[in-house]
Amino acid sequence: MLPILLSEGVSGSLILKILGIKILIGMITGIIIDLISNKFYKKNDEENKIESICDHDHCHCEEGIWKSAIKHTINVFVFIFIISLLLNIIIEYIGEDRLAMLVSNKPIISALFAGLIGLIPNCASSVILTELYLSNVLNLGVMIGGLLINAGVGLIVLFKVNHNQKENIRIVLGLYLIGVISAVILQYLIV
Repeated sequence: MLPILLSEGVSGSLILKILGIKILIGMITGIIIDLISNKFYKKNDEENKIESICDHDHCHCEEGIWKSAIKHTINVFVFIFIISLLLNIIIEYIGEDRLAMLVSNKPIISALFAGLIGLIPNCASSVILTELYLSNVLNLGVMIGGLLINAGVGLIVLFKVNHNQKENIRIVLGLYLIGVISAVILQYLIV
């Protein structure tokens, strides 16, 4: 998002406004989620340890960090490369023009659709959302909502590393709901 906005000559005040809104929403929702999760979910320290990843991948981290780190990096890189390649082929096939026709002048649908675009696990979604905003297909609130959902390749890594699929789905649905609700609210608050 940021490189595209800078290359298109978007004003610094608008860029700071976008970043400020994203930070504010992130802080507010993070605090709310932390409060809720601390109240309803018991934390299992064993699940949060890096050893569980190493045990699953049989990498023998205790024998040396470099070999294990390289193995983990290569595994994640190959996984991300394959998924990103497939997604880019799909996006190229669908085309940005078709995406724009689906969301133009439909506030709720555009928020839902921007959320789906935001779930694309690579930087293509940020590019698409920013370009659609700069082309006046999406308004600022919808773009921000879609960008809030985007976690880059983080979701791919989450599904690869965390084998609790129910938890992964809750995280993705939570991201989606936060982005869509934010987009709907921001459409009416931001002029």
